[in-house]
Amino acid sequence: MKLVTFTHNGKSRIAALKDGKVIDLHAAFEAKLVSEGKLRAAQIAEAYIPQDMNGFLQGGAESLSLAKEAVAYALENESAVRLVFKEEEVKIEAPVPAPGKIICVGHNYREHILEMKRELPPHPVIFAKFANAVVGPQDDIPFHPISEQLDYEAEFAFVIGTRARNVSQAEALDYVAGYTIVNDVTYRDLQRRTLQWLQGKAVDGSAPMGPWLVTSDELTDPAGLDIVLTVNGEERQRSNTGNLVFSVQYLVEFLSNLMTLEPGDVILTGTPGGVGVAREPQTFLKDGDVVRIEVDRVGVLENKVKRTAEVPVS
Repeated sequence: MKLVTFTHNGKSRIAALKDGKVIDLHAAFEAKLVSEGKLRAAQIAEAYIPQDMNGFLQGGAESLSLAKEAVAYALENESAVRLVFKEEEVKIEAPVPAPGKIICVGHNYREHILEMKRELPPHPVIFAKFANAVVGPQDDIPFHPISEQLDYEAEFAFVIGTRARNVSQAEALDYVAGYTIVNDVTYRDLQRRTLQWLQGKAVDGSAPMGPWLVTSDELTDPAGLDIVLTVNGEERQRSNTGNLVFSVQYLVEFLSNLMTLEPGDVILTGTPGGVGVAREPQTFLKDGDVVRIEVDRVGVLENKVKRTAEVPVS
């Protein structure tokens, strides 16, 4: 199933995307319950299929199963109640607009490590982004006038679906709700002002995400997926998730040994070689550039860079 967050008439909620149709999961489930004569249908729907992605993921496999039933009901009853929208009628947002945690892994593709002239790390290099960085697949990448070194990083990402603490690699994928794409947009000179990278990574709008969340029952194996990034049609990055130093399974085990992972947490698995700062000559993003990331069996995330005019805060 492809899960999205969408906005219609100023209200955001979650949906399944199927054949160009956006099925409002909460409304469809509530309508199904009403049709079955269930009392407290609204409360039951809110409990099992709430309108926000984090709340929905907390319901785990049970909520996902009920969502599939809701989709079938909505498609059979499109004309009765407004449960289904055309894609062009809504705005598709980031699938997880407000992650509790955004954990990023640095130096995780062998070719990227080599181009940065570093050794293979014995342990994952991790850093954070925050919810302020998240924008959706139909949003621009804001280019704030704080730097001229705006860079791209194509990232295959996974989303936690079940609270995870001290999980083994053998069980790791059972804790993954699904997969998406994130562009780990980075202001390189800010990143390198100190030994800690956070300054260049946590800027508003620096985590375009989407276009949807492919559930793990549909994408059962995160290995062996090609990942390609282009800028204005020119290929800049290409690799395969089989080249990860630390796999999805390893990362779930490693991270859950450090901290409790919660439903809705997003983990970026690292970027391949070809980033702008490592090119000869260095090539950074500019106003109007179109950045496209494609991951096999996941989809395409495409955003345009747009320079912002900052208004001083009074």
